[in-house]
Amino acid sequence: MRCLVISDIHANLAAFEAVLHDAKVRQLNYEIVWCLGDVVGYGPDPNECIELLCTLPHVCLAGNHDWAVIGKLDLHTFHESAATIVRWTQDTLAPHNMNYLRARPERLEHGDFSLVHASPREPIWEYVTDVNVAEENFGFVETSYCLVGHTHVPILFVKDGRTQNVHAAFASTHVQLTFKKDSRYIVNPGSVGQPRDGDPRAAYALLDTAAGTWTQHRAEYAIHHTQQKMRAAGMPARLIDRLEYGR
Repeated sequence: MRCLVISDIHANLAAFEAVLHDAKVRQLNYEIVWCLGDVVGYGPDPNECIELLCTLPHVCLAGNHDWAVIGKLDLHTFHESAATIVRWTQDTLAPHNMNYLRARPERLEHGDFSLVHASPREPIWEYVTDVNVAEENFGFVETSYCLVGHTHVPILFVKDGRTQNVHAAFASTHVQLTFKKDSRYIVNPGSVGQPRDGDPRAAYALLDTAAGTWTQHRAEYAIHHTQQKMRAAGMPARLIDRLEYGR
């Protein structure tokens, strides 16, 4: 199965549309979208992003911002600017889209692939940012492959099947990885709507489960269009400005 793997759209419609267009231009011919959560938060188009996702064959997990919007997380755990957007999103979301977020699961399994937003150990909140955290999390997943989001940084962690050592590698743009059958992986496609690896382009990946390959991609989008919408909505300047820098 060919899966378009996305995460952390964060209500950025221009970025989401750019990813779908880029995938079409590249003729990736995906059969399903695997969305790893945080469809909303930070951005100005929460309704539009949910509704666009719902036009596609897809599965989608709950993320921490999704949970905050539906009242399942205390806003005191969020930075003030992020909490401001959560409240704005709560006031903006249509009832049917709020119900969509309420129905999102914490984790899913598809064959030998586990899907969570944050980590196998803490599916909603933990950041898998280094080898030590990744090594601990391999003990909380039974499948060979686990897909995560949340950090907004494309990265993969590999547990070598021979040595059992864990190492990390940042996923380079348009570089294809072939999974080794005797190793285990935790893989992050990065963020569609708010990248934080210094590259402001929207990040996504194509997973071919039959071939055992993962290909990282980036898509240019009209960042200023999203920023204009955010300014019009009175969103915090810090969140508007950071889109330009991918931080």
